[in-house]
Amino acid sequence: MICLLGFGEVGQIFATDWGTGFSAWDVKFADPGSAPAKALAGFGLSAPASAHEAVRDARLVVSAVTAAEDEAAARAVAGGLAAGAYFLDVNSASPGQKRRAAEVIEAAGGRYVEGVIMSPIGHKRLASPLLLGGPHAAEFEAVARAAGFGGARVYAAEIGLASATKLCRSVMIKGIEALLTESLLTARHYGVEAEVLGSLGDFFPGQDWEKLAYYMIGRGLQHGARRAEEMREAAETVAEAGLVPLMSVAIAARQDLSAGLRHAFEEPDLPAMLDAMARPK
Repeated sequence: MICLLGFGEVGQIFATDWGTGFSAWDVKFADPGSAPAKALAGFGLSAPASAHEAVRDARLVVSAVTAAEDEAAARAVAGGLAAGAYFLDVNSASPGQKRRAAEVIEAAGGRYVEGVIMSPIGHKRLASPLLLGGPHAAEFEAVARAAGFGGARVYAAEIGLASATKLCRSVMIKGIEALLTESLLTARHYGVEAEVLGSLGDFFPGQDWEKLAYYMIGRGLQHGARRAEEMREAAETVAEAGLVPLMSVAIAARQDLSAGLRHAFEEPDLPAMLDAMARPK
């Protein structure tokens, strides 16, 4: 039996791919009208009475909660874990938070495995590239593949390195999104966006920059809240390295702003999207 912690976008993708053979827990199950509770009912399942009940019979617990709740999720289920159960943590949390979650799970008799998804989850879904970290990673790889994680591979014996890899990458990817958003919103205001995009093509050849900008700005509109939270974890990762996270903090702020402009995601092209972003609802 697999227990899934968190029934948001990622959790529902995993659940859909598994179909059966899983239980689930989400703090929002307490509200029958919440999106996670309604989604669970769509699988013909009812919410367990508690987090401990949800994990009681699970040999594998997959934590797919929001990044800020990574350690809290581990604490919520620690007292109910079966001895030797694997706890796969796929949240985009900082190395420090991952290590604290691992301490909680190991103290409870579980086997903590760091997991990092290295591509947008909607593309390959359960088979997305998954870096495994920690002292149990090597033995867990076969378990992961049996559970459908076809892209799983051992990355490091030390907890935190996989997360550092993901979040350093996030500074770049989500930073480009933030830069494109700010640059092109401003350019659209002055009516010079076509020239700006053309100059990007000269400087970075081989890309359709209008198409790329539409996609990358749209990602922030569609998933801005989650991405902002991830960038706050990236900022924590930078700070844990002894550096000042100037860029990561700013990127998180831009992603938060994009989250409030989700209505613009409905527009069919870049100019219309930018115009809608400039007219907040």
